[in-house]
Amino acid sequence: MNFGASPRSKPGYRSVSSDVPNPAATLHERRLPFTLELAFAVAALAALISIAGYFFYQRGNILWWGDAAAHLNISRRILDSQTPGYEQLGSPWLPVLHVICIPFVLNDRLWTTGLAGTIPVAICFVIGGAFFYLAARETWGSRMAAAIALASLALNPNLLYLSSIPMTETVFFAELAAVLYAVVAFRRKQSMWLVALAGVAMLLATLTRYDGWFLIPFTALALMLPWNTKRSSIVLLLFLAIVSLGPVCWIAYNRYEFGDALWFYTGPYSAKAIYQRALDAGLERYRGDHQWGYAFEYYFTAGLLCTGWLVTGTGAIGAAASIWRYRRALLPIGFLLLVPLFYVWGVYSSGQTMFVPQLWPFSYYNTRYGIAVLPVAAFAVGGLVLAIPPRWRLAAVAIPITSALAWMIPFSPDRWVCWKESQVNSVTRRAWTRSAAGFFRANYHPGDMVLAPFGDLTGILCEASLPLKESIHEGNGDEWLATLGRLDLYHRPKWAIAQEGDELSKAIDLASWKREIYQPVLEIHSKDAPVLMIYRLTNDSSVFHPAAPARKVDTENPDPAVNKAVEIEERG
Repeated sequence: MNFGASPRSKPGYRSVSSDVPNPAATLHERRLPFTLELAFAVAALAALISIAGYFFYQRGNILWWGDAAAHLNISRRILDSQTPGYEQLGSPWLPVLHVICIPFVLNDRLWTTGLAGTIPVAICFVIGGAFFYLAARETWGSRMAAAIALASLALNPNLLYLSSIPMTETVFFAELAAVLYAVVAFRRKQSMWLVALAGVAMLLATLTRYDGWFLIPFTALALMLPWNTKRSSIVLLLFLAIVSLGPVCWIAYNRYEFGDALWFYTGPYSAKAIYQRALDAGLERYRGDHQWGYAFEYYFTAGLLCTGWLVTGTGAIGAAASIWRYRRALLPIGFLLLVPLFYVWGVYSSGQTMFVPQLWPFSYYNTRYGIAVLPVAAFAVGGLVLAIPPRWRLAAVAIPITSALAWMIPFSPDRWVCWKESQVNSVTRRAWTRSAAGFFRANYHPGDMVLAPFGDLTGILCEASLPLKESIHEGNGDEWLATLGRLDLYHRPKWAIAQEGDELSKAIDLASWKREIYQPVLEIHSKDAPVLMIYRLTNDSSVFHPAAPARKVDTENPDPAVNKAVEIEERG
């Protein structure tokens, strides 16, 4: 459905600048070449992410990020659980990533290696890149400008890493790019199918990251302008009818499952609650907390680390030049800039803590949020290409090439901030996970059952390839509460995994005041981490020495004989 001819389709219409071909004419008159160039872009994106995914898989980096492992385990427990079903989606994390991983995560090899998350996220990278190219082609009307913008985006190693692991940033990017294309194309084509595309993509975005909720009114406004009472009203109704399903369904889910419609915002796993617990534990208040200056400084430092100086700088010049010369550039650049501004607001107001190595406390935390600067900077590079005189434009190819070489020479992933954060913050967790998984591979028998909190400790079961339906955790609701509350009466699992001082370790200590119910059989000591305890159920039919002390493993000890998890000594 179209709302009549747009001004650009009328005879004699002239583009804003004679340097910029009319997009309508370009896309219509060169249909076959355009189809081929899009196919080439898709093929290049697929090849690029395949190489990147294989590289990170070979290095074992896919599940280094604790959140990546947790996302994949949530996806697995939806079907592999004592209580399978949609309630396993949990909260506050939104469900799209967990759902798209389901077709792959039940394969044990894909689950334990993380490839179950790599495959769908890599597909999102290709889809997002294709829509990004279409939006740039529609805006700039130039094949070269669109290609250079896409290359500036796709050759970034931080984005390639995030597109190779089960994290939400690339999934959201695909949805954002689809919305961007629908918005800029609707300005010319006035097709209701593009409104529907924007609505569906934004619906998925609202169920991927909360950034999508923030973008709803701005997207609606972009679709309605220029204002026409009849046309704009129909567009608004169609768009809101589709996109409102996301927030409404999520709020209803939280109300039904947790008894609080805003549980995702106020619950114990929300960003605000995590930040408050850190403050209660004595952490100094984060500098960005209700301080706009620090919020901007920390976020845009992360943005520079994720995007790189060259693409950020040329993108800034391109944005200024294109907005000055071409009015239509303001809409896509302004729209893409909303996401970084949302993060600045989050850092300021809602406890979205972010640490970067250049600023106090000189560490890494949530640096990946800065990747939102990359799409707007890369897109604006296309505007810079058009600002170059036609006979010199080919030289603009040097922008993405030089940027890629700057990331790769000298070759060291330590220079890629998203990879570096995952490496630095996972050293201890990977060490105790590896030791505990080795112990369970040697000692666990099918049907034994494991009692363990869901989260980082679930990574032990993943690495040991133990089905999650043979574990009891918070996601099992009443069964977890009953087991934890009366371990002296209800102790079906033969094994328990806890960290010193957590809820389960305290419950075990409390239940053992009269007689020992779970005996510690392995202690794993790691630097700057609570002691990891593995317990075995004690009863009259035990096959191990009930009085034997727990075996101790020190992950910092270089002696492999000390750290090798062996079978428990059995009687006789």
